[in-house]
Amino acid sequence: MIRIKLALLLALGLIAPAFADDQGDVDKVNGAISIDDGANGGKLSTVNGGIRIGANAHVKSAETVNGGIHVGASATLDSVESVNGGIKLGANAKVGRTVNVVNGSITLEQGADVAGKASNVNGGIQLDAAHIGGGIYTVNGDITIGANSRVEGGILVEENHSWFTVNSRKPRIVIGPHAVVQGTLKFKREVELWVSDSATIGAVDGATAQKFSGDRPPQ
Repeated sequence: MIRIKLALLLALGLIAPAFADDQGDVDKVNGAISIDDGANGGKLSTVNGGIRIGANAHVKSAETVNGGIHVGASATLDSVESVNGGIKLGANAKVGRTVNVVNGSITLEQGADVAGKASNVNGGIQLDAAHIGGGIYTVNGDITIGANSRVEGGILVEENHSWFTVNSRKPRIVIGPHAVVQGTLKFKREVELWVSDSATIGAVDGATAQKFSGDRPPQ
């Protein structure tokens, strides 16, 4: 009787069918997660596995421990988080809130957009004509704000309080040609700061900016 009623409702268009491309919430241990191109997904979570979100896909969130996360071109999600693995946002991918990594890099390809903060502890942060709306935070990572990128909310490089590692290397911070960083660039540890002569930045606290011309500063 229930099946007959459901069939009738579907036929009358009073309820919508469940689409095959809606992959829902996925929670795994010791396994990777993959969302197809153009598919919909819910909350994605795994331990000891990576997450791949296909191009033009739409998911709620992605979280992994001991694995990286790759977000395909023009895909969208609310938040993305990784422990011991990098996060890469493809061209024009959009994150509605934050990108958080403990040990791993953050890479934003051309046109990628993070509405909130992008933060990590160890690992580089790189933008290629991309946008971050809530600022950048790191402790030990290099930061490259590539040409034509835009960051609101400033940059904070925190002091290294680790008891286990003595990290004498200075993080290298590069603000590329025609890039814009609004807000304070605050450095609580010694860094190497390079700023293009065509870039626009806010106040600098804790470092001395070195100007450069051309595509990149000297190595």
